[in-house]
Amino acid sequence: MSLLIGGVVSVIIGLLGLIFWWSDFVIILKGGIPIIIVLGGILAVYIGLDEIQDKLREERQKQEESLAKAREEIEMVRAQAEKYKEELDRMKEESKKKD
Repeated sequence: MSLLIGGVVSVIIGLLGLIFWWSDFVIILKGGIPIIIVLGGILAVYIGLDEIQDKLREERQKQEESLAKAREEIEMVRAQAEKYKEELDRMKEESKKKD
């Protein structure tokens, strides 16, 4: 109950303050709004830069993953080529033995 009474009293005092000091309130708003806009702009720039860095990190990670995948494929192809080379050498030796 005391909280309700305190809230009502605060609302009444606040409304009276706005009525009697309206011009002062407007002056404070005139001074505060540009500051809020500047701080909001700084925050937006910071968030934008952070987002750009995240995108660059993601792209770099994707490139590293594709590079690793390409390296694995190259190693598989090399191993297969080595296998074919050994088989070719063996077939050459067999054909020499038959001759």
